[in-house]
Amino acid sequence: MGPVKDTSRPPLAYVKGVPLIKYFEEAIEPLQSFQARPDDLLISTYPKSGTTWMSEILDMIYQGGDLEKCRRAPTNIRVPFLEFKCPGVPSGLETVRDTPAPRLLKTHLPVALLPQSLLDQVKVLYVARNAKDVAVSYYNFYKMCKLYPEPGSWDSFLQKFMGGEVSYGSWYQHVQEWWELSHTHPFLYLFYEDIKENPKRELQKILEFVGRSLPEETMDLIIQHTSFKEMKKNPMANYTSIPTEVMDHTVSPFMRKGTVGDWKSTFTVAQNERFDAHYAERMAGCSLRFHWQL
Repeated sequence: MGPVKDTSRPPLAYVKGVPLIKYFEEAIEPLQSFQARPDDLLISTYPKSGTTWMSEILDMIYQGGDLEKCRRAPTNIRVPFLEFKCPGVPSGLETVRDTPAPRLLKTHLPVALLPQSLLDQVKVLYVARNAKDVAVSYYNFYKMCKLYPEPGSWDSFLQKFMGGEVSYGSWYQHVQEWWELSHTHPFLYLFYEDIKENPKRELQKILEFVGRSLPEETMDLIIQHTSFKEMKKNPMANYTSIPTEVMDHTVSPFMRKGTVGDWKSTFTVAQNERFDAHYAERMAGCSLRFHWQL
């Protein structure tokens, strides 16, 4: 890895009306010619919805629960982030070229920006998380990750989040588009809160979806190893291997709390009322239901 230049928090750039980190926007055109393989598996999420968690769970499944194999490299190498691009760091497309089959891939892209070969050929596992916890987590991530513009105050960030003016655009559109797609494509649509509440039940769903089975003790090991407490201290999963010029963990750790309902410690009563009214409007007619607390 070469020296990382100052990323200087550039403004977001737009592709087909979707705001993206400037460097990621540069990766979208080359990504369109990406050739997926039938045995690829795509993990798709809106940011801060359990992407790293699901990556670790799936890598453990693929490695048969072998902890040493799962420590072979950081998450971003084991599960290439397709649209990732940053000065001085290998891009997602560069990483994926060196990834042996069967490949686990991840993206935060909305459906409109995804390479067609992925939609045509690949199984997709989508994880959705309630919007309030996502907004709080995303705000803290914006503060520590210098690829993003300055987030400003929490109140102004929340307004931008509600308006889809943050990187990757509207949470509402993202979860609903992928939900619609899940009715016509080989999909498993999971909820962050469900995995928190009953990890074994959700792990069983994942195993069935990827066509694998594991002994009970291996399943228990995966659940234990992929708990928030274990992953937070695991240097191969907690993103501490990323240069501080890109992610400053002294501002906020990449893995912060990982709970359900933490939004209550950040939202004011007025913000919550404003958000609820907006949410009801934007999610009207959608069958998706989220848990705001456990």
